[in-house]
Amino acid sequence: MNYRIIGGDQKEYGPITTEQLRQWYSEGRVNAQTQVQAEGETGWRPLASYPELMPLTAGAAPTIGPAASPLVTPIDPQSQIKTPAVCLLITGILGCLLAAAGIVMNALGATMGSMGHRGGGEAERVLNMVFGGLGVVQSIIHVGVAGVIIFGALKMQNLVNYRLAMATSILALAPCISPCCLLGMPFGIWALVVLNKPEVKAAFH
Repeated sequence: MNYRIIGGDQKEYGPITTEQLRQWYSEGRVNAQTQVQAEGETGWRPLASYPELMPLTAGAAPTIGPAASPLVTPIDPQSQIKTPAVCLLITGILGCLLAAAGIVMNALGATMGSMGHRGGGEAERVLNMVFGGLGVVQSIIHVGVAGVIIFGALKMQNLVNYRLAMATSILALAPCISPCCLLGMPFGIWALVVLNKPEVKAAFH
């Protein structure tokens, strides 16, 4: 069972497991009157009102008002994933701009190759056309990949679609596929590390 709580600073924390809640109680970070919301519930109740948590509060003196000991603020999942998600977003935007420039340059190369130029033979003209055309196709693919990374990074910031977040991170670090390898590789690895943290994975919806 997972729970959310309202700390002494009146901020919401969670989701956390029963074991984490037990640990926080033993450390004095929550008490019997701490407002708790179990998974699937919509309202808030004192911790002492949950039968499954009664062993925590056995013998505890009731308190009035906020938790007697302020909750030490944990790093919540959204804060952990925000920075790598923003970095992936920047990577996608830069990659999209570079790929768009590549389309223009390769299109110009293909056009010039088809028209021919002074001092160039037929073979050179054909090569310019072929490689210019392939460059355009490759750049278009990179624009598409960059678009996926941008979309995935935006969803990742809001803890939406865990599978898409993983795919976005892998796509960003993949050599020859990532639209901006120098940035995509470290940022992709960073995002994967954060995404594999249990509390971050559990927070996705």
